[in-house]
Formats: sequence, structure tokens, C-alpha cells
Amino acid sequence: MAIAVDYESILATLRADLPTLFERDISYDIYTRDIFFKDPVNQFKGKFNYRIIFWTLRFHGRLFFSDLHFDLHEVRVADELTIRADWTVRGTLRLPWQPRLFFNGYSLYLLNEAGKIYDHRDTWDRPPGEILQQFWHGSDEDTAT
Repeated sequence: MAIAVDYESILATLRADLPTLFERDISYDIYTRDIFFKDPVNQFKGKFNYRIIFWTLRFHGRLFFSDLHFDLHEVRVADELTIRADWTVRGTLRLPWQPRLFFNGYSLYLLNEAGKIYDHRDTWDRPPGEILQQFWHGSDEDTAT
């Protein structure tokens, strides 16, 4: 059964939303009501919770960081029902020694047959505890691959 997916619209929305997700809200039209989200520290289901995670990212980003960026490197169709986004998160924590945060990751977005994202999973290039250690030991941006 062929599916009707408007890949260009989904890709355009992700390309517009992701680079500014720490600054302004994203569009939720491309996601299902019961979207499942998982990353190394969170797991939940539902568009309401999905909206809360992005609100939380913006709130904590403004509160704890003097600058925070989501660098989107590429968004592409990985296969008929999967979109992949490769990215880097980087920023400076609001502490006297100004520790830097830096890590790479990718997001996989799974599409249903109606062309809506029903599953979003983030993978980070290292464990959360190792990423948090940057706050005490400085940034390893120069050695990150």
C-alpha cells in the first residue's frame, strides 16, 4: 500500500523549527496526537507532553544559559517512513566560570501512513552524565567529533 506523505512540507517544517527550538515554539501540525518521544533522559506519549518538553527546553535554556544553540546540520528522508535530523547542541551556562555545553546527536522521526510523525527518538553521542560533566570540567568542544 502506497502512502501519501508530503515529505517536502515535513522537511521544511523541521528545517524551520529545529534551529530556533530554544527561542520559540515549534509547529505541532506534523505530529500525531499520541506522538511517542524518547531521548536518553525522557520518555512519554502524547502531544500535550510533547508541547511541555519544548516549553521546558526554552524555559530552562533561558534560565540557565547565557547562550544556547541547536545547530541543525541535515534533515533528510532516511527511508519511506523515517526522517533523520543530525544536529549539535552548544551553549554557555550562567556560572562564573562559564562552562560550555557541547554534544552531537540525531533525531529519528517515524511517519504513519497519513504522513504524520508518530514517533520521535533522539540519540546523543554520549551518555547524559558525560555531557553534564562539561559543566564542571569545561567544554570538550575542541575534541568532540
